[in-house]
Amino acid sequence: MVDFKSIETFLWVVTLGSFRGAGQHLNTTQPAISQRIAQLEREMGVKLLNRDHRAVSPTASGRQLMLYAEKLIGLRSEMMAEVGDRSAMRGVLRLGAAETIVHTWLPRLIKSVNNTYPNLSIEVEVDITTNLSARLLAQEIELAFVLGPLSDPSVRNRVLRDYPVSFVTSPSLGLGDGPFSLRELAKFPIITFARKTQPYETVRSLFNRPDLPPIRLHASASLATVIHMAIEGLGIAVIPAAIVENELADGRLVELKTDCNIQPLTFCAAWLTSPEQIAVERVADLAAKIAQGRAAVMDAPDIDAPRLVVQS
Repeated sequence: MVDFKSIETFLWVVTLGSFRGAGQHLNTTQPAISQRIAQLEREMGVKLLNRDHRAVSPTASGRQLMLYAEKLIGLRSEMMAEVGDRSAMRGVLRLGAAETIVHTWLPRLIKSVNNTYPNLSIEVEVDITTNLSARLLAQEIELAFVLGPLSDPSVRNRVLRDYPVSFVTSPSLGLGDGPFSLRELAKFPIITFARKTQPYETVRSLFNRPDLPPIRLHASASLATVIHMAIEGLGIAVIPAAIVENELADGRLVELKTDCNIQPLTFCAAWLTSPEQIAVERVADLAAKIAQGRAAVMDAPDIDAPRLVVQS
């Protein structure tokens, strides 16, 4: 009789394109994967996979089976999530986050995961969208909070929130209320996100006009550095005001009025399409509610707190 383990193995062999990749994902050996597939083919009475030295691909029968395999595994995951105890959702969720998210609502998400799924551990990597997207496609992380949406057909996206971009600086520069033109702003160093990011290219293009003088554009992969430079009066930071709400509130930074129109930064939750990703989807749903201010966050006892590892 065909069992879930064989179907799950077949699904991951096709998804990852190799027996070795499926073995790593399922934490078993390549011979064990081969044995399960051989047993499944015997039970189905048809060849399910084309095998060559470089990749594995499904036969016509294999493609047909994939439709049912995705439904079965997906329903199993959904059943466990809906009917089972929340504490049964366990394991490690590898999460990649752009630094804007870290500086705004990520701590609230971690608290909410703590309360909702007490046995789910979170490992966080902080990086720019380009790098996080590559790591998601390489299946080195399961969920990414990035500038999006990502256009790869294998990726699902959920919009989290738009962040308007502002010009902020230290009151020590004595710039007054404004509004300021691009020509007036170009007299000062401009501080923003790292190179190879969408915000950096937007800012560079904004000032890259023949009627404007060359600007001094300071870029940093660390938003903490960008904020510190702005507070110290080293230039004008072009970042979402949401990142520096506290600094604006206590007067360490001021928001400048300008005649510039910069598109807001749209952040999305992105994950690979997979019937087993119910936990990822649940965390993405929770993130969307928190980002949009639609979820109350309750502190859970420290003893149940998920393991949080932040890597940058």
